[in-house]
Amino acid sequence: SLVSIEPLGVVVSTIVIGFGFQFIARLAGIENPSFADTETTFAELQARIDKTVAFLQSIAEAQLDGADTRQVTMKLRSGEKHFAGADYLFNFVLPNFFFHVTTAYDILRHKGVELGKPDYLGAY
Repeated sequence: SLVSIEPLGVVVSTIVIGFGFQFIARLAGIENPSFADTETTFAELQARIDKTVAFLQSIAEAQLDGADTRQVTMKLRSGEKHFAGADYLFNFVLPNFFFHVTTAYDILRHKGVELGKPDYLGAY
């Protein structure tokens, strides 16, 4: 039931949503916004999605000029990792994003949510 997966859905969703603002901030060369991970309901999650969308809409196209070659530095547990913007997007962001979306999809299927391939792929 939805009630039994709500906390799980919120946790997984906050991970996926986090990519929405973190990667674009790095490519735009600006500070990542800080959102506390305190959501426990879908209503709170929707509010976080709204904040994320508002942040994404605040990024001007000019802020992304040269993003493909802009240097991105990430602090990981293993140390700092340096990327050119395009390498960061294609070799780090997209694989991580799809990993987390696929993992969320798999967990929801395992919990009994009726999802299928069209739900994942969307209309094409």
